[in-house]
Amino acid sequence: MVTAAQPLLTTRATARPPRATAVRHLGPNWYATVMGTAIVATAGAGLPVSVPGLRTALTGVWAFSLVLLLTLLGARALHWAHHRDQARAHLLDPAMAPFYGCPAMALLAVGGGALTVGVDWIGTEAAVALDAVLFTTGTAVGLAAAVAVPYLMAVRHRIEPGQATPVWLLPLVAPMVSAALGPLLVPHLPAGQAQETLLLACVALFGVSLLATLLMLPLVFGRLITGGPLPLALTPTLFLVLGPLGQSTTAVNKFADVAPGVVPDPYSGGFSVLAVLYGVPVMGFALLWFALAVAHVVRARRAGMGFAMTWWAFTFPVGTCVTGAEGLARHTGLVVLDGLAVGLYVVLLAAWGVAALHTVRGLVSGELLAGPRSGPVALPGGTGRTR
Repeated sequence: MVTAAQPLLTTRATARPPRATAVRHLGPNWYATVMGTAIVATAGAGLPVSVPGLRTALTGVWAFSLVLLLTLLGARALHWAHHRDQARAHLLDPAMAPFYGCPAMALLAVGGGALTVGVDWIGTEAAVALDAVLFTTGTAVGLAAAVAVPYLMAVRHRIEPGQATPVWLLPLVAPMVSAALGPLLVPHLPAGQAQETLLLACVALFGVSLLATLLMLPLVFGRLITGGPLPLALTPTLFLVLGPLGQSTTAVNKFADVAPGVVPDPYSGGFSVLAVLYGVPVMGFALLWFALAVAHVVRARRAGMGFAMTWWAFTFPVGTCVTGAEGLARHTGLVVLDGLAVGLYVVLLAAWGVAALHTVRGLVSGELLAGPRSGPVALPGGTGRTR
């Protein structure tokens, strides 16, 4: 049976949808375009290189991500206003519901970019105000998704073990993005209780996401080992596993950056120890998973994997590994970690360029916003669906 939330796994109609219905099939997964664009700007700002004009270019990329966010917020508002049946269907579809973690991460990524590079154009006061609004909203939305989506999966969705995919991690990673970006606001709060409260709140968000991910990841890995490779369109989602790994490494390094003077000793120094003792082994595992995911993608590409919106999984998760490597380089002084950050950033740029080009082509042709045809493409039994 074909549902409204599986157009990437079905043969699409190629005609451009009428203007009145253009947003009917616009799912929350589209916020991945904002996340992937914003991380290009923020990750690039921390690179240990000096390239003329780079900072200006990164600020322009951040501004573009802000425009994308505003555009998507408007389009999704139209979606809920005029196609509420489809919006509810997304929530009740186990393949689409986890993508409701993406709006929160998009808000947080753009907010963090405001203080990282956007400040050059809009000034400190406006950047702090913008980030405060987007961080607060994104954190609230992310926590709601982290509770609501697993609840729906347990009580409303009908899920079998063979349907587990890395997409299930999305609502659980959103609090980790808050944990990694919240410390940017700490220096702009009054000294004392306010700063310490925000920092420790970010540490709590770190725990929420980390422990939830540790519960979910074995299901995903177990399905991959016992159920065989994912369907072709879902194969890029293997890169989503890098998200909690890279973002948690980024978070502990951000804690160490702002802890001095915010929390008393010995806890202040403990954050610096945590940054290295946690970050190095997790980054090692991230590189192992990166190699595994690349091998699966190469296999899928040879088997005929075409473009799908899941290709945006190549961007944001890799970007979190860039920021994680940058943080480790700051706290260890190792040149090899600087080199790792630069190498991963080159991968990020290439992935963003390919995903953006194919997305623009799909929008111009109308293919990406068209609904599914009635005939599904055959998939292995027990696999999930996504757009």
